[in-house]
Amino acid sequence: MNSIRGGVYERLVDHIQNGTTDQAEAALNVPIANFTSAEHLERELAVFRSQPLIVAMGSEVTEPGSFVTRDILGTPLLIVRQRDGSVAVFRNMCRHRGGKVELEEKGKKPFFVCSYHGWSYDGAGALRGVPFEEHLGEVDRGCKSLLEIHSEERHGIVWADFSGRADRSVADWLGPADGKLAAYDVDKTAIYMDKKIEAQINWKLVIDGAIDVLHPQFLHPRGVGKLIETGASLWEPFGRHGRSWSAYKKLSDKVRAGTNTPDDGRYCSGNFVVFPNVCMIPTPTHYEFWNVWPDLKDPGKCLIHIRFLIDPALLDEKRKGQIEKSWAILQQAATEEDFPMEETIQVNATAHPVGDFLYGRGEAPCQHLHRQMAKAMEELAA
Repeated sequence: MNSIRGGVYERLVDHIQNGTTDQAEAALNVPIANFTSAEHLERELAVFRSQPLIVAMGSEVTEPGSFVTRDILGTPLLIVRQRDGSVAVFRNMCRHRGGKVELEEKGKKPFFVCSYHGWSYDGAGALRGVPFEEHLGEVDRGCKSLLEIHSEERHGIVWADFSGRADRSVADWLGPADGKLAAYDVDKTAIYMDKKIEAQINWKLVIDGAIDVLHPQFLHPRGVGKLIETGASLWEPFGRHGRSWSAYKKLSDKVRAGTNTPDDGRYCSGNFVVFPNVCMIPTPTHYEFWNVWPDLKDPGKCLIHIRFLIDPALLDEKRKGQIEKSWAILQQAATEEDFPMEETIQVNATAHPVGDFLYGRGEAPCQHLHRQMAKAMEELAA
């Protein structure tokens, strides 16, 4: 889906030949309390609420009136495709007495009705009907529309900004990552598979595991460790965001045998990271798209939302089989190896939230998350 540019292939080959990897400027010590402290979690949540967040894929709401509902950071959302083709994000909250105006997860409707007292709203959020209005006194309908949250659809992704800032575009927020993300053509994809997993793990440990390049051969010796080269990797920072590149074993085997060619760039895998909680991993058949959401109260819990995105034009029975096999490999690695290991880390951190975890120079992707979160919290506190 996405070609290899910018010397990535050549740099990975050099690392494989020399037993090296991209390195951060220095090692990083991250306080263990950052994974257990409720106070630290509150500061992280403030960072989440200060910036655009990915809340849906554009392909989930393809036609005017189509919608999805979602709870993001404790806020119930109603995401609706508008008649003009744009997408609007509303609080899923009736302006009468606060009930949800839509209880279904997805669908298509011309209007939305609160099942408590029957107040109804059109797809643009405007108050449409008020039963027994004569009993309520004068209702100023212009002031009782659904509350809209600033949002934007960009690169086939729906972003919502809880900060209240309408002067900042998603392109501004992404900065140098904007053009890089555009090259993935996510707007041409649809969701093939959608899974949600609740885990007894701090959200950052899940992101760490998704972008860590040093563990495949140790934690996944019979699965992912046979497919991905451990250790040799690249890290491209794009401001708050970034991309980690690894080599498939097919490439490293050919490099060591001296039979590799530039065409083997297809054996490079890039993990695109959108700060703070999104990873997108291209495969030959689809994209793995991860959202990892922190629990609002418990630092030791999170929600992992994994979608497989596919190009519908390329989907046939053979590709379906390949995608199902890929999910089986991911499911085994994540639920039987990654998440259980991360749960042990969480248990130990909770039992002994003293001292630091060490992120070495060769762990640049994981360092990036923690450095950027610390920087974002400092900016909010200034």
